[in-house]
Amino acid sequence: MEVEPTTGAPVDAVPRRVPVRQHSRWHRGARRADGDTPADDDDGGFWAPIEQVHWDGTPVREDPAPERDRGSGPAGRRAPARATPPPDPLPGLAALVLLSLVVAFFAWVSAGPFWLAVGHARVGTVVIDDCTGGGLTQRCRGTFTADDERYFAHGVRVSGVPAGRDVPGTALPARMAGPDGATAYADTGVARHLRWLPGLLVVAGCAAGIARWTGSTRLPGRRSRRWAVTAAVAGPVLITLGFLAAAW
Repeated sequence: MEVEPTTGAPVDAVPRRVPVRQHSRWHRGARRADGDTPADDDDGGFWAPIEQVHWDGTPVREDPAPERDRGSGPAGRRAPARATPPPDPLPGLAALVLLSLVVAFFAWVSAGPFWLAVGHARVGTVVIDDCTGGGLTQRCRGTFTADDERYFAHGVRVSGVPAGRDVPGTALPARMAGPDGATAYADTGVARHLRWLPGLLVVAGCAAGIARWTGSTRLPGRRSRRWAVTAAVAGPVLITLGFLAAAW
């Protein structure tokens, strides 16, 4: 039995042409392979070539263009991307408040030792009154007397007491930031720098964290990003300068 090559059906069972409705959008402008417009029938329809329709008369449609080719032409331009929603400001605000409190604490505990390390101090002698605990938990109190005997400080906290020198009545060379200071420092050498350097390093780390977690480093535009980072770092710097001025 001879088979029609297009549809796979027997030749006798498939007509050569199939009527198509006149109002179909496909047939508008449709022409035969030889260039002639198909003639209308009495019932308002026309016969399309069998190569252009399916067995039920529906037109053969071309396969859609691949996804990569749809945006190449004017008719296949991609839809504009949706705008990114603004970020939630609460995490950045919480990080700003928390890190500012950490900056305030470490700037406060590092201000006095910093001035002592750079030479702004009153040199004198402290007499141990009593000590409790040992090692890092040691707490000592004493009376500080300046070398020029301009002032005395009673009941000040004594920091850096050497081992075996914590007996009440022991006199140690010490320094204080001023008459209003609450701590006399008896440590010398490198130990005096270890009391302020870690604290100020923590302050610098908090400043970098504020710039990072508030989104200042991710702003579009170099100029805007530069001003935002400057403002984020200026906060910890001003807090530290305020405590340094108070400890002077």
